[in-house]
Amino acid sequence: MAETDDLRYMPRLGLALGGGGALGAAHVGVLQVLHERGIVPSIITGTSAGSIAGGAYALGIDPYDLADRVLHWSWTTFGRWTPRPGLGVLTADALIEGLEKVTGGDPQIEDLPTRFAAVATDVNTRAAVVLDHGSLSLAVAASIAVPGVFRPVQHQGRHLLDGGLVQNLPLEACFGLGAEHVIGVRIQPEWDFRGFESSVSVHEWEIRSDVTVIEPRLVGHTAWDVRDLSTLVQLGREAAEAEFEDYPIINEPPAHPTAEDHHIGRIIAPEPPPAAPGTEAEGEPQRPHGIAGFLHRR
Repeated sequence: MAETDDLRYMPRLGLALGGGGALGAAHVGVLQVLHERGIVPSIITGTSAGSIAGGAYALGIDPYDLADRVLHWSWTTFGRWTPRPGLGVLTADALIEGLEKVTGGDPQIEDLPTRFAAVATDVNTRAAVVLDHGSLSLAVAASIAVPGVFRPVQHQGRHLLDGGLVQNLPLEACFGLGAEHVIGVRIQPEWDFRGFESSVSVHEWEIRSDVTVIEPRLVGHTAWDVRDLSTLVQLGREAAEAEFEDYPIINEPPAHPTAEDHHIGRIIAPEPPPAAPGTEAEGEPQRPHGIAGFLHRR
């Protein structure tokens, strides 16, 4: 980033939050640091886990309040097992109901105080779908629909899956909404499955002079493990603090409960997303298949 680029005064600053399952907790730490440094994005795009954090921030949820919510995340926060035959074992009903509890309804994206879009993938065309209007819960549900785990989301005649298939770091989508400079937060590499090779095209966006990439050091953590989300939040903070160390703190963080108060380290992780009946050996946990398996290997 050039010395003359002071992101606090960038008129159309974008924020692109990447996908990565439970690793998305790191986004919350980044959001806290941006707030403390007075860096306020006017455009936010999110893929998969990034759409959850980005949608919450665009909705106006305080990043410290969001951190408290993150400590209670589990797979049942976003998905509900369904015994009906289909292309996934979870539906997004729990996510939609949870959002309605927080907001008192289902907000429309165009009514949010900050411009926002969730990135999903059209199953048939294999193209990115930028959802920047309509139901917020539907957009996020589509963006997190990992193939083989979540059912595809039907929207306007299309079947949508996780945006990580095409833009696991949605920089292109953010510029497409009019951003002049984009802060991209990468928490996991591109997926690059047959027919969805996107790492080269995304990298071309990452190396631009009008992009600032933050990449928390998440080695040893996986997209499926929710046992230590507080550490992921802290790693996101550390990466953002290192990137913006020259920016003074203008918003002091609030006094916060201690790790002991939150029972950090003693949060019981749920089992991985349940498999359909008859698909796992007795006494042996089911390993996610397909792209879910790819995410699990990290």
